Amino acid sequence: MKAPNEEAPKEQAPPAVAGGAAPAPRGRTARERLNPPSWLAMTFLLPALLLLGFLVVYPIVYSVIRSFFDASGDGFVGVDNYTGVFKGHDNLVAVRNTAIWVVVAPTVVTIVGLVFAVLTERIRWGTVFKLVVFMPMAISFLASGVIFRLVYQQDPDKGVANAALVAIHDTFAQGTTYPGAGPRNGGNQPVRAEGGGVVTVNQVAAGQSALVPLLKVKPEYLPKDAKPAARAPASQPGRLTGTVWFDFTKGGGGQPNAPNAGESGLPGIKVEAVKDGKVVAKATTGADGTFTMKKVPDGSYTIRLPAGNFTAAYNGAEWLGGTLITPAIIGSYLWVWAGFAMVLIAAGLAAIPRDALEAARVDGATEWQVFRRVTIPLLAPVLVVVLVTLVINVLKVFDLVYIIGGGDPDASVLALQMWTESFGGGDDQGAGSAIAVLLFVLVLPAMLFNVRRIRQERS
Repeated sequence: MKAPNEEAPKEQAPPAVAGGAAPAPRGRTARERLNPPSWLAMTFLLPALLLLGFLVVYPIVYSVIRSFFDASGDGFVGVDNYTGVFKGHDNLVAVRNTAIWVVVAPTVVTIVGLVFAVLTERIRWGTVFKLVVFMPMAISFLASGVIFRLVYQQDPDKGVANAALVAIHDTFAQGTTYPGAGPRNGGNQPVRAEGGGVVTVNQVAAGQSALVPLLKVKPEYLPKDAKPAARAPASQPGRLTGTVWFDFTKGGGGQPNAPNAGESGLPGIKVEAVKDGKVVAKATTGADGTFTMKKVPDGSYTIRLPAGNFTAAYNGAEWLGGTLITPAIIGSYLWVWAGFAMVLIAAGLAAIPRDALEAARVDGATEWQVFRRVTIPLLAPVLVVVLVTLVINVLKVFDLVYIIGGGDPDASVLALQMWTESFGGGDDQGAGSAIAVLLFVLVLPAMLFNVRRIRQERS
């Protein structure tokens, strides 16, 4: 115990700092001392804020004000410009196409990017594949539009898309057509036109041979493997033979309705033997135009060349018109943005714990079950960010639609309609401003959603 008269120990003073410097005052923390004053920060931010206000805030405010006035800018029209967005054929088509873009394009691009990202993890040359798929992102939308404008050309000799379609079609639907070909006009001819095809005037009995001369065969439709026309071999009982040929002799001369020297056979023509309206036998002409039908019952028949022999050849789809133009432009958008989605999703895949995937496989899950039950749920935040980002981008799509669509109203979207109304011939900046404000309102929720997610990930 302490003695009663013993003094309590005095509080020791803090040790002196080396060099005799007094300790720092306790008024501000170290972090506060490192941060600059607010007025200094605002001084440096002021030029950027002024530029941002001039380039972003002022146009937004002016567009909102301008949207309530008429084309001249003098008459106040209230919300008429906004209601007008949903009136008129062209505006309704633009609204419909924008809805299609918002629903289809981001979904398809995200799915394709997910598939690419998953598959590239399982191949050795995945890095090269990613580079090739991402490469279109380095090309401007203007250049991409020009590229796909050429890809979708109607002529198969120019458009890659139709060249591929024609090649596939001709592989599975082989046959040669002669558009515009037909029989010789006038009386006493062996054949006549009927129902778009050609039929013999007189019936032919089994065991006989038929001659089917045709005219008006364009040289470009004559196959390269066509041989000089030849008379069909002598027919036998139970068979029908004949010749289909181009009854035209260069330089004139020759006997009409009979194969002459120098006249070409017409290969690839489908021939039918018809009795009482029913097709009894079929054949296809060879390189010299001859055909043979076997096992033909006794009786007399009409030889018919169906109308399909004289229809125009398949030239592919009409990509740049009608109902296909919007899907075609979305296809070009997929080509450009699939790499963007793939790279972001691949980064998300790399962050997935491998232990979770291996544990699922050890428990007996198949690869599809691992992908559906483990990979997709863990990737959900990344997929949502990619999808929302693409929705924002799709609402503003303009370049591809303008270049590939070529001004076709069936391809219009709201962004293109805004430009058309304001500067592309509509000369109504009030209506254009209303569409711009509407687009801003549509984009705003998606932007706020993305900002909120970014803040949540940082916190």
